[in-house]
Amino acid sequence: MLDIAFWISLALFTAAMLLCLYRAAIGPGQPDRLLALDTLYVNSIALIVLLGIWLNDKTYFEAALLIAMLGFISTVAVCKYLLRGDIIE
Repeated sequence: MLDIAFWISLALFTAAMLLCLYRAAIGPGQPDRLLALDTLYVNSIALIVLLGIWLNDKTYFEAALLIAMLGFISTVAVCKYLLRGDIIE
């Protein structure tokens, strides 16, 4: 049963990542592209956690935490740049 759930979730997360890549490439504006990239890194975190559960290895969870922290900081920095034109005040 776990095998079926793994493969279904892997397929759905892969489809979500492909749709996010499409939105990042074709998005009508900069905020849409930023939101697509933000969703893309959240989906990649989910895939890494899924792989960690599948392989029963704790290293993948640490990698997911690191990607989450860097993704949040980069999203905030790009949002500040889009709103104000400067990151550091």
